[in-house]
Amino acid sequence: MEEVTKSVLAEEILKRLDLENLCSVACVSTTLHSAVVSDVLPSLTALDLSGFSPEEETLNHVLRGCIGLRSLTLNCLRLSLAAVRGVIGSHLHELHLLRCSLLNSAVLSSIGTLCPNLRVLTLEMADLDSPVVFQANLTQMLNGCPYLESLQLNIRGILVDATAFHSVRFSLPETLKSLRLQPLLESEAILLMNRFKVTGSCLSKATLLSPSPSFTLQSLSLVLDLISDRLVIAITGSLPQLVKLDLEDRPEKEPFPDNDLTYTGLQSLGYCQQLTSLSLVRTCYNRKISFKRINDMGIFLLSEACKGLESVRLGGFPRVSDAGFASLLHSCRNLKRFEVRGAFLLSDLAFHDVTGSSCSLQEVRLSTCPLITSEAVKKLGLCTNLELLDLGSCRSISDSCLNTVSALRRLTSLNLAGADVTDSGMVALGKSDVPIMQLSFRGCKRVGDRGISHLLSNEGIISRTLSTLDLGHMPGISDRAIHTITRYCKALTELSIRSCFHVTDSSIELLATREGGSKQLRKLNVHNCVSLTTGALRWLSKPSFAGLHWLGLGQTRFAGRRETATATICEQRPWLTLCFDGCELGCYDGWEFHTPQRH
Repeated sequence: MEEVTKSVLAEEILKRLDLENLCSVACVSTTLHSAVVSDVLPSLTALDLSGFSPEEETLNHVLRGCIGLRSLTLNCLRLSLAAVRGVIGSHLHELHLLRCSLLNSAVLSSIGTLCPNLRVLTLEMADLDSPVVFQANLTQMLNGCPYLESLQLNIRGILVDATAFHSVRFSLPETLKSLRLQPLLESEAILLMNRFKVTGSCLSKATLLSPSPSFTLQSLSLVLDLISDRLVIAITGSLPQLVKLDLEDRPEKEPFPDNDLTYTGLQSLGYCQQLTSLSLVRTCYNRKISFKRINDMGIFLLSEACKGLESVRLGGFPRVSDAGFASLLHSCRNLKRFEVRGAFLLSDLAFHDVTGSSCSLQEVRLSTCPLITSEAVKKLGLCTNLELLDLGSCRSISDSCLNTVSALRRLTSLNLAGADVTDSGMVALGKSDVPIMQLSFRGCKRVGDRGISHLLSNEGIISRTLSTLDLGHMPGISDRAIHTITRYCKALTELSIRSCFHVTDSSIELLATREGGSKQLRKLNVHNCVSLTTGALRWLSKPSFAGLHWLGLGQTRFAGRRETATATICEQRPWLTLCFDGCELGCYDGWEFHTPQRH
C-alpha cells in the first residue's frame, strides 16, 4: 500500500511541480525527499534553469539525480567552462546555454567532443576570443555534432568581430532546418547562401548516385552589418522552401544607393512561397540610418508577393505610410502577429478597416509610432482574439481607449510605456475581467499612487492574474503604491520600480514581509531609487525574499557597499544574482558587459 501511495504521489502530484517547488517539497519529510530523489528527478527528460543563474555547486547538486535528461537549458551568467563541461554529455539532444558572460569559444570545442547526439543547440556568449581561435573551435563543434537540426549562435559585445563565422559555411550539417547567426557580414551571408544553392543543385542532379540529402533549411535568422537586395535575392534563390526569415542589420554608416534594400529585394521574397513569418529590422542606435529607399510602393509589392504571411515585423521604414502598412493587413488574411517599430508616418488610418481584413490578429506591437492615438486602439479592440498589445512610446495614447482594452477578454500582455494615461483611466482596467499577466506603465508621468490603487483594489481580476509589473521612471510612485501592490497582487513574480525617486526603505520592508501570495517575488529592480538607504540591506538577508533570483541595485547607496553586500548576501543566497550594471529584469540585455566580480 505504501508503494502504491508513493507511486501515485510521484505521478499525480510531484511530476507536475517545477524544480523550485520540488526542492521545497523534498525538505518537508524523508518520504517526500525519497519520492523526489528516486522517482521524480530520474524521470525528468527536460530541465529549464534559465530563470536564475546558479553557481557550480548548486548546479551539480540539482543535476545529480537527473539521469534521464534529453533537454537542458542553463543561465550561465556565473558558470565557468569546467562547470558546463561537468553537466553536458552524449545523453543530451537539446542544449541551450544562455548569457555565457564568463565562457570563451572553448565551450564550442567541448560541446563537439561531449555531445555528439545534439539536435538543437543555442549559445549566447560574449566576444572573448580572436576570430581564428573561434573559427577553429566552431569547426570542431560542427564536425562533432553531425545531427544538428537547429543552431543558434549569438555573439555579443561592443567590438564583436563580424568575421567570426567566416568558415561556418564549410561545416554546417545538412540535417540543419533552423539557423541563427549573430553577427555576420553581408558578404559572408551571400557566400553562405551560395553554399546552400550549390549543395542543393549538385545533389539534385545526382540523386541516384548519392544518398545524402541537400539542405532543407526552413528558418533563417541573421544579424548583419547590412541588408541589401543582393543578400535577399541570394537567400530566396538558394532557399525557396523557407518558412521563416528574420533579418536585422546595424550599419555604421548610410548604405550606398546601389547596395541597399529596395523594391527589387522585397519583391524577390515572393519566390519563397511557403514563407509565413518575415522580420526586416534596421537598428541604428544614436544614428539616423534607415531603409530610405523603401516607401509604400515597396510594401505594396511585398504584400502582393507574400499573401501567406502570418507574422510580420518591420523596423526602420520611416517613408512607409498608412497605405503601405494597411496593404499588409488586408492582403495577409491569416496575419496573427503584426509589429512595427519607428514608423513616423503610421497613423490611425491604417487600422480604419481592420475588422474587414485581419480579424485573426493575436499580437500587435506598435513601438515608437508617434501618430498612433487612442482611435487606433479602439479599432484594434474589434480584434477579439488579441492576446498582446504593445504601444510602447506611443505618447498620444490616452484614457479614452482603456474601456476598449478592458473588453479584450484574451489579453494577457499590455505595454503602455510612455502613454498619456492618468490615474482616472486606471479605473476601467481595475474593474475589467481582462486576464493581464504582463503590464508596463513605464514613464507614464500622470499615473501615481492613486492610479495603482484604482487598478488593483477594484473588483476586477487583474490583481489576481498580474505576474510582471513595470512602474519604472514614474515620479508619482511612492511607498503607498508599493503597499497597494503587496496587499493585492498575490501572483506577482517580477517588479521594476527603477528610477522611482520617492520609494524608500519602507517599500523594501513591505516587499520582504509580503504575505499571503500564491507566488514569491523572483525579480526586483530598484536601480536608481535614490531614496533607498543602506539600512534596507537588512531585508535582503534570510528569511526575507525567500524566492528572489535577481536584484537590480545599480546607482543606489547599496552600490557603494558593493563588495560587502555581494559577499554577505550571496553567501546566504547562492541562487541570487545582484546586478549593479543597470540591466533590465534578469540581465536579458547587457549581460555581455558584466564582469565576474559583479555577480
